[in-house]
Amino acid sequence: MTDIDTNHIQNFLFKTLAIRGKTLQLHQAWQAMIQDRHYPAPIITLLGELTAASVLMASGLKHQGKITLQVQGSGPVTLLVVEVTHDLNIRGVAKTNQAITEQTTLDELLGDGQILVTLENTQTRSHFQSYVERQGDSIAQAFEGFFSQSEQLPSKLWLAASEHAIGGVLIQKMPETDQHDADGWARILSLTTTLTPNELTDLDTSTLLHRLFHEETLELFTAKPVQYNCPQDKARVDVMLQGMGEEDVRQLLAEQGEIVIHNEICNYHIRYNEDDVNQLFAENSIQ
Repeated sequence: MTDIDTNHIQNFLFKTLAIRGKTLQLHQAWQAMIQDRHYPAPIITLLGELTAASVLMASGLKHQGKITLQVQGSGPVTLLVVEVTHDLNIRGVAKTNQAITEQTTLDELLGDGQILVTLENTQTRSHFQSYVERQGDSIAQAFEGFFSQSEQLPSKLWLAASEHAIGGVLIQKMPETDQHDADGWARILSLTTTLTPNELTDLDTSTLLHRLFHEETLELFTAKPVQYNCPQDKARVDVMLQGMGEEDVRQLLAEQGEIVIHNEICNYHIRYNEDDVNQLFAENSIQ
């Protein structure tokens, strides 16, 4: 398989039913996002399913920008952020303040936390924020309501996540669906409900859709690649330290022996020793 085969989102259409859908599957991109994080299984499921939902939303953006999902609240999850750009670059992180076991439920993870969605349009420099209502006992059920409300179309969503892959299927009923086939929506729902988590994460799109809908007329559109992208941005850290002022930075260096900046969302460290600090402020003075 090529990379696009295992890291992509793809639209499809039931031509004779006026029902549309999307399917996504991420392998390498997801593995890169959680590499060296050592997340317990419930966190992998939560972060993975939120990442899948974010990609589904971002794939519909008509402008440059990004979708950010953030969990806010006082539950065991103290930090959870997922970002997906309009060109489907992903990154994200989760942190907890207590031990998580295999039996920890979604409600226990989130506590009173809410899922905040921020839509950023970089062309107009505007932001739109809304909360995902905690419906049902899964991320999929919560985002079904979100998609149904935001797009004004009845929507059903299936999500799955493991340490190896994440997958998802979204189907939406168009206004003219019942005119094409009064039983079409119920039939497609019934077929899709047979999906298992392993099928969502392990089967390629063509095999998955054929297994579900081989008796339906289906049009499959060009897949869009999804990739993990979290490069080190040392220049930004340089600017931050320069903004602190040379005196404060040198005092911090004297106290700690080395300045270490940890980027939590990308999980890397940038280190500054005395030579680095000398160069940093020498460059700043020249400017």
